[in-house]
Order: sequence, then structure tokens, then C-alpha cells
Amino acid sequence: MSELVPGANLPLPGGALAVRVPGPFDVCALVTDDSGRVAGDADFVFYNQPTAPGARLRGDTLTLEPGRLRAGATRVTVVVSAARPGTPLSRLPAPTLQVTDPRGRTLARFAPPAPRQETVLLLAEVYRRGADWKLRAIGQGYADGLAGLARDFGVDVVDDGTAAGADRPTTPPSHPAPAPDGLLTLVNPARAAAGSPPVSLDARLAAAAGAHAAVMAAAGRLGAEGRDGVSLYQRVTAAGYAYLTVGELLVSGPRTPAEFADHCLRTDRARRTVEDRAFTHVAVGHATDTRDGTVYWTALWASPFTTDGLARTTAEVVDLTNRERAGAGLRPLGVDRALTTAAQAHCADMVARAFYSHTSPEGTQPWDRAAAAGSTRRTIGENIACGQRSAAEVVEGWMNSPGHRANILKPAFTHIGVGYAGGGPSGTYWTQLFGA
Repeated sequence: MSELVPGANLPLPGGALAVRVPGPFDVCALVTDDSGRVAGDADFVFYNQPTAPGARLRGDTLTLEPGRLRAGATRVTVVVSAARPGTPLSRLPAPTLQVTDPRGRTLARFAPPAPRQETVLLLAEVYRRGADWKLRAIGQGYADGLAGLARDFGVDVVDDGTAAGADRPTTPPSHPAPAPDGLLTLVNPARAAAGSPPVSLDARLAAAAGAHAAVMAAAGRLGAEGRDGVSLYQRVTAAGYAYLTVGELLVSGPRTPAEFADHCLRTDRARRTVEDRAFTHVAVGHATDTRDGTVYWTALWASPFTTDGLARTTAEVVDLTNRERAGAGLRPLGVDRALTTAAQAHCADMVARAFYSHTSPEGTQPWDRAAAAGSTRRTIGENIACGQRSAAEVVEGWMNSPGHRANILKPAFTHIGVGYAGGGPSGTYWTQLFGA
């Protein structure tokens, strides 16, 4: 086995390689040619698009077969970021890359210098030199996250707001333009073709979208949080729109509403947002960076909060949880009123005070909250999550995490309460509180 240092190279044997980065990280890969630029969205391999020719991502392991990469591909760059969006890597254990051959033998290990403010780190690249493939250790990153990645690799990124931007000199942005009425004539036909109902414009969303576009233009970067520390979702709730579901598209480059809509409709991830039947309202704001003329766009998609909608959402989480238990041969969990009250209160508290933890700022724990809500359950367990847009997405995420999965499939648990709230730095907050 070779212990690599930044810049070191290692010849690779033929056949498949397993590249693993264990820990609280998201792993992704960029497939490029000699120019270092991707050919399109299909060259970006990540958790939501886990396969490409010659590359497959499963959990923390990327399997590469260099000989099966797309035509013209000469390099695969392995990238890591924090599993919790926007978290500086300095707050986490140092990522360590391990490379093994088809027999499971370790070929190389690379532990880069401890990151500082980077939120995205280029760990290594597998590249072709002549007829051979080699591994090069890198260990360099971006403080501006996906925006930096997009800039250097040519990824057509519709940013999900995971970047914590780097400092950059600012000048006053142009005034954000109001959401164009013509947007509806561009997106509603696409929604109709997908079987989704039309959306309508909302002035509160327009105010939030315009303000956020101006913040991005002033900073010269995409991101869901501005330099003032206020997230896009906090701008939405501050504008008076309490939402049950929310989605955002952050884009730079298009010059007109038509160009922006065209970009969204030809980009798979963005098109899924445009066509999502859960949304009822939309708004768009844009502003120009006066230093280089780049136009920054913020599109907000949302549906308003209702008590019935909250009840349906939490009931769906319970149903999906019980399906997982049934698949494991376990009894379903009954809904407990006190656990539900405590779970909902914890979500609302995390939104209101902008924290994300099982422990409140005062130090209270899940069992403390359950008891305060009137629960007499002797055993308590808790799962929390943030950022997921739907019940299906959050339960899938919990089931893909060993610790959360263990709570869902714990035979001793008999009851459950589920909470959900929109707002705060991450947009959505979820809590499952289990009891026995």
C-alpha cells in the first residue's frame, strides 16, 4: 500500500477500482477530458445521479472502471463535501481516501492536510497518461463550494445552496427586477405536459427572490445563504410566506426570463423542480453583478402551510416508517400524542433559533422534551433531519444512515411522534420521536 502526499502519483492496475471516503461526507465525481471541463450534466456523479459510464456511486464508495468511461474522458476527479450542507470541513474529522483493487487489496491511502474554511475538497484524480491510468493526490478545496466547482469544471450547476461563499470585494448590486409575469407562460405548459397543475405568482415569494438575487450579485456567487448570514428560506418566512413545501433554483448566466426558463427546462434536476406537482406558487428575482455583468437568478417554488397539509405530511412519514418496519417483520408503531407534540415543538424550536441538534441550546434532550409534553414512555429515541423536501426523501435518508435506521427498526419501540417545520437556515426540519 502507498501512503500518498499532495501531488504524489501512483500507477494503477487494470480493472475496476473502489474509491472510498468514510465518514460524514458526501462523495461525488467529475468526469472530464484533458481540458478539465465536463461535457454535460451526465459527467457529474453524485448521490442524486449515482451512475455514469464507468462510474458508480454507492454510499461512501465510488467504483471506477476507467476503460468504460465515456468517449474522450481522460480524468475522474473525486470530490467530498460535508453531508450536512454548508458545513466547513474543518468542523469534521479529516477525510481520508482509500483505493482498493477488485480483490479488495488496498492500493493507496491519502489523508490530506486538515481543511480550514473549505466546504468542498478535491481529494484526488484518476487520470490517463498514454495507455495507462494513474492516481494523483490533490487535497485542495473551495470555500465557495459548488460555485467554485462549477467555475473550474464547467458544471452547469443549479446550486442547491450548499456553498458557504468565499470573501470577495463587493459593489452595490443593481436593483433586483420584479418577477416577470411571462414566466408563467413559460413554465405552466411544461407542468401541464408533466401532469402537474399550474402555479401562480406570489408577491411575498417575489420579494424574497428579488432580495436574494441581489445578495448573490453583490457577493458574485451562488449560494442559499448570504454574506449577512441570512438564508433564502429565512427571507421567505420573513416576507410572510409560511410554507409546507419549498424549492429553489439558483442560477447565474442567463440574460432574459426566456433564457432562464430554457436553462431550467433542459437541466434534469431543475426540470424536476419546475414540474413538481407539490408546488402551487412561484416567483423569480434577478440582479446583475455590476463588476462583470453576470446576471444572478433566484426562483422560488412553494406551497403554503396549512394544518391539514402538516397532518398529511407527518402521517406520510409514519406510514413510510411502518412500511420499513413491516419489511423487517416488525410491528407497526402507533401514533402517540405527547411524542407528536414534543417532536413538532423541537422542529419549530430549531427553525426559530436556527440550530440543528438533538440537544437544545439549554441542554434539554429528547427524553426531557417528551416528558415535558406529558409522555410516560420509559424508553425514548429520536431521529432528526434537515433540508429534505418530502416525507419520502427524509425517510429514505434516515434508512440510508445506520444510526437512524436502527431507531426505525428497533423492535422495542411501540409508538412514534413526527414533527415538521419550514424555515431556518436549512429550509426544512424533521423529527421522529420514538417511545416504548
